[in-house]
Parts: sequence; structure tokens; C-alpha cells
Amino acid sequence: MPEVKFDDKTIKPNDDLLSKKIGKSFEYWVEIQKYVKSNYENIIEEWKFYGKKYGWQLKTLLKKRNLFFLIPSESSFKITFIFGDKAVEAIKQSNISDELKSAVVEAKKYAEGRGLPIIIKNKKYLPDIKTLIRIKVSH
Repeated sequence: MPEVKFDDKTIKPNDDLLSKKIGKSFEYWVEIQKYVKSNYENIIEEWKFYGKKYGWQLKTLLKKRNLFFLIPSESSFKITFIFGDKAVEAIKQSNISDELKSAVVEAKKYAEGRGLPIIIKNKKYLPDIKTLIRIKVSH
């Protein structure tokens, strides 16, 4: 598990701080943000502090619907999705990597759905993330 960054409630992250902390991964953070904003209307980004253990996280919503969380850490970040049953079925039929398909299918099921955290250190998962965003929006 990457070390949580931005665990000080008094220091809300901004692009300059993010760029310094997550390094090269920041370009992938920005790419995800640009993808969402250019493909969907009514996107809301909201920084929330979830306590010292979890730190600041950027919650991304479509209108009032939660799409995913972006969570900064040292030299990387995590994107976390929660998928309901219909979305899980769509993921099984999608062309995302078998690794991510297995992770979501094997994830523990909660009332709100199955969680899928993906650590981003390079561009490997970006095409899959864009597909997952499309599935999340449509299901």
C-alpha cells in the first residue's frame, strides 16, 4: 500500500503540491481529469479529508453520482471505483485487462458495490481506466 500523502487537514492539495509529491504520475492524474471533463458534462471535483489514515482524496462526481476517487501518494496515486452488479457484468464483457477484471470480480461485495483500487505509476492502465469510467457512467 503506497504511503498516504496529504494527511494534514490544514493543507488542501493543489496542482503544484500534487506535482511535487506524485512526480511523473501527475501527468496521468491530469490526463484522467481531462478525459472526464472533455467527455461528460456536469463533472464535479471535490477535495475531501477522510482523516489522518486516509488523508485528502479528490472525489469526482457526475452531477451527484460518485464516479471515482483520486488518492495521492508518494510517486504515484490511486484511483478507486465502486461498481454495482450491472457494471460488474459489463466489466466482465469488456476488453479491459484480465488482471483488472479478476480484481473487480473477486472483490468483496458490499451494499454499495465492489471496490476496485488501481495504483497508477505509469500509463499502463490508462486505457482500462477510460473504459471503466465509461462503464461507470452508463451503469
